[in-house]
This record gives sequence, C-alpha cells and structure tokens, in this order.
Amino acid sequence: MLSMASDRVNGEKDSNISTDQLCSVGSSSLENHTEGDDVQVNCFTEDLSDVTFHFQIIRLKKQIYAWIGCNSVKLGHLFAAAPTRHSGSVSATSLLGGGKDNTGSSIARRLVLRTGLNIILACNIPKDSPMLEATAERKLVEKLRSLGYVSPKSDGSN
Repeated sequence: MLSMASDRVNGEKDSNISTDQLCSVGSSSLENHTEGDDVQVNCFTEDLSDVTFHFQIIRLKKQIYAWIGCNSVKLGHLFAAAPTRHSGSVSATSLLGGGKDNTGSSIARRLVLRTGLNIILACNIPKDSPMLEATAERKLVEKLRSLGYVSPKSDGSN
C-alpha cells in the first residue's frame, strides 16, 4: 500500500524508505515523517477495549490519504471525496469495494468538510458497526487536528 508512494516521492525513485520504516504494525506511533515539503506520513495504533485500530495518514500537497484498519492490517474499501464548486457540498464515490457498505464514504465526506481537502480513505471497519465507525472517526479527526490538518473554520464543529 505504501511502497508505491515511498518509491515515487517527488517523482523520483531514489527514495530509500521502506514500508517497514514508515509504518511497522508493531510500533504504536510514527510521528510526522516528512519527505521534502510535499509528503508527510503519520501512523499510529489505538487499543480500545477489545478493538485495535491502526491508522495511517499521508498528507500530500492538496489531499490527504487516510487508512483505518480495525483489528487487522487489510486495506478494506477505498473511497474518494472532494469539495465541489458549490459551497458546502461534497462529492464522494467508492473506488474499490464499498457497494452497499457506505461506512468509509460517510467518513470521507465529513473529513472533506473538516479539512477542505480532497480525501482518499481506505477502511476495513465492519459493516453495521456504528460505534466502531464513530470511535475510529473521532480518533482520526483528533490526530488530524493535532497535526494542523483540520481547517480553523470547522475546528469547533462536532
């Protein structure tokens, strides 16, 4: 999932960063790994009761790629969301999987509203688990806020 991004930082293939260096599942957090001014990678794990969430955030120039793993490190469904030209409106679609399971789509939409950026979101949160979805989204937004990715105008909402 990340090896392609690490090989192609700034369009060059000379990066010596491996997936293991950027986000090893065994580590609890990788804070603010930066490649130039264009790419920032953050990974962290949250253990909550009987559920373990794994997160990866890749901040590119005008978009954010985020991944949420629930009790596994599988990619899950992939969604894209972006602000539209109409004020306050967001367009979202499923890129991989999804179908009737719109868990990631709704999270991606709300992340666009909070950040003002294009969002690519991969998640494997179990279908029909609204509490897990809410918890994962809350943890992701907390991290985005601490990294300064949440736009100030929406910082106080929800």
